[in-house]
Amino acid sequence: MMENFKLKEGEEFIELKNLIKLLGWVNTGGEAMARIDNKEIKLNGEVETQRRKKVRRGDVVTAGSNQARVE
Repeated sequence: MMENFKLKEGEEFIELKNLIKLLGWVNTGGEAMARIDNKEIKLNGEVETQRRKKVRRGDVVTAGSNQARVE
């Protein structure tokens, strides 16, 4: 199921590690970084290993069965 994550007014991006934490896919920032380091997170269908990757409107993030589009 695709979730939607809405950026705040005036925000151009959110860092990947913060996004997956705010989505509730992980419990801590450390867990978020570990999931990224372990190549468990995809951005627009490609494995993403940059913890602080800027995720922008229209991007789709996937972790296992979880999927979210940034708006």
